[in-house]
Amino acid sequence: MNSTVGTVAVGGREVNRIGLGMSPLARKVAGGGDREAAVALLRRARELGVDYYDTARFYGGETANELLREAFGDLDEVFVATKVGARPVTGRFPMTAAQLPAELRREVEENLRSLGTDRLDLVFLRRMDFLPGLVAEGEQGEVSLADQLAELVALREAGKIGAIGLSHVTTEQVRTGLDAGIAAVQNIDNLAYPQARELRELCGREEIAWIPYFPLGGGAGVGQATGLTQVRDLPAVREVAAELGATPTQVGLAWHLAENPTTVAITGTGSVEHLEENLATDDLRLTAEQKARLDAAAG
Repeated sequence: MNSTVGTVAVGGREVNRIGLGMSPLARKVAGGGDREAAVALLRRARELGVDYYDTARFYGGETANELLREAFGDLDEVFVATKVGARPVTGRFPMTAAQLPAELRREVEENLRSLGTDRLDLVFLRRMDFLPGLVAEGEQGEVSLADQLAELVALREAGKIGAIGLSHVTTEQVRTGLDAGIAAVQNIDNLAYPQARELRELCGREEIAWIPYFPLGGGAGVGQATGLTQVRDLPAVREVAAELGATPTQVGLAWHLAENPTTVAITGTGSVEHLEENLATDDLRLTAEQKARLDAAAG
């Protein structure tokens, strides 16, 4: 990957603006896919310049973390972001709420173990206050953000966490977390689901890394399960792709990179071919007119 789109500072470290999400690869391997091929894909991504890897212990029942450990050993050469606030379970949904401060600490420890490291570069607190996705109920839904952040700050001061992020949160919750030194925010955001504009703009102003999930509408089966539209199906995206000789996926990613200077665009894949297609977005430039057309399509 060349450096034309630059880098973004996340928790004091510079990372390339196109990263890799681990969920699709972990699901593929957990479902019986070729583990050696998955490790080779991760190493190929690193060769191509990818240094940001987005994981969670509930991706494939720890498979994602295990693959990163197998591919990169002590992880010193890459930046790994993981998540707490949920824990892995079996069944239709791969996770359940684990919002209590003591559970956050336990999940940090479990991530340290499964990744084989003594420090997590970035830990996202995944809140569960609203749809889409799981909504925490009862005791799990009553935990205050302040208590959660206090626990994560203590873990950061102890050296177990490098930086703290927030995921699936409101703009007001991010404002509340500013005093805790929030380094990154991760919400659903894409051309077909642009509800995060205010939060995206806040991150740009505060120089907080904006690392949206489902940047293209969700992978196979995810969009259908959550009711999200695939970005590649938007007519404006297809039109711009045809004009640029690019794929709709590349245009969807290019929009993210052009929209906000603190964005790190992450997508997941189980194939080297798709990986290379995503990374080729680095060379794609939208004209001002094309960007305006895509903005209008987003509403």
